[in-house]
Amino acid sequence: MADAALPRDIVLLVDDSPEALGFLTEALEQSGFSVLIATSGQAALNIVERITPDLILLDAVMPAMDGFATCRRLKANPAVSQVPVIFMTGLTETEHVVNALDCGGVDYLTKPINIDELRARIRVHLANARSAQSARVALDAAGRHLLAVKGDGSIHWSTPQATRLVNAATGSDDGLEAVAHHIASWLGAREQPGAPRDGAFALSLKDEAGLHFTFLGAIGADEFLFRLTGSSQRAGADVLRQHFSLTQRESEVLEWIAKGKSNRDIGDILGLSARTVNKHLEQIYVKLGVENRASAAVKAAQVIYLA
Repeated sequence: MADAALPRDIVLLVDDSPEALGFLTEALEQSGFSVLIATSGQAALNIVERITPDLILLDAVMPAMDGFATCRRLKANPAVSQVPVIFMTGLTETEHVVNALDCGGVDYLTKPINIDELRARIRVHLANARSAQSARVALDAAGRHLLAVKGDGSIHWSTPQATRLVNAATGSDDGLEAVAHHIASWLGAREQPGAPRDGAFALSLKDEAGLHFTFLGAIGADEFLFRLTGSSQRAGADVLRQHFSLTQRESEVLEWIAKGKSNRDIGDILGLSARTVNKHLEQIYVKLGVENRASAAVKAAQVIYLA
């Protein structure tokens, strides 16, 4: 009875053949999966707008929109981009296998489907997907500012902290899209003969904010990991540092205070936790001889804009 209460993994089965749908649905349900059925690529896209499956079994050969085009559309949807897709088809030529993997599939089974092999592959890919998701959750919980991109610069995934940092620095809710082409350009230049394979680059953005991207390496065939930090341009911060005998970080925090940014925005821009921002503020108040944020902002503004 305890097993019956456990949630079932959801498999989305996409095939235009009624015979294949009936055979596979029965086999999967007997194996303990909940099965959703789509008879076309468009039907599959409609389903994932409402329900996120744990795995997708996708026929490669279908009318109107074939499996390859369907997979590309599925992978473009952030809600299901990490869901593993296993192709099923009678096509066995190498070019079809390569196409299936290039468009985002994780595996390829030829028809007629061997149910034991299908069950084994489903369980492997579900376990892999859970491991990857657990790693991302751990990174999120640790507050890491990490961003993974594909070779064309498109965002593969981003921790919430990195997303907030980019949005704060760009002044946009779509900040990741705004920096994608810069990342793509850097990755492209990295492939040129003689170019350094490791390194970092910086972007100057809105309101003198900046982002610093440190390349951490390739984590897949077409997946590259970056660590993000933020900073302001140094002119104002340097003036404050010298005038009030602040540390570099304290001067950067004070500069953003003078510009009216909240503690959370400052933390996102500079890559700091809210607690660290507060610790810096405590020291800033002492060094400026003030008791609150408003007084610190006024004194900082006088120095910056009258310097």
